[in-house]
Amino acid sequence: MKEDKRYKLYVDVNVKFTGSGKMLPQVITLPDGRRYEIDRITDCRRAASMKAGGTGIRYTCKILGKESFLWYEENYKWFVESKLPIQFEEMPA
Repeated sequence: MKEDKRYKLYVDVNVKFTGSGKMLPQVITLPDGRRYEIDRITDCRRAASMKAGGTGIRYTCKILGKESFLWYEENYKWFVESKLPIQFEEMPA
């Protein structure tokens, strides 16, 4: 059985910080502007993305009733696994 190739898609994430310094992602914004609210975080651990490559803190999230993974890398970037190699140029501030 052939597994789908996945690619890193860097995303913007709105994060809430608790008083103890814990990061709780709230909203994911894709490069095309689509926004997804995170309904619930069910797990948080250091893990590798076996499909897209890379490692970091992996958040297992419920979004629109489906389980999704969101990674926070040591370079302070967030990514999700994408089925397509999407590349967006960064917009000037």
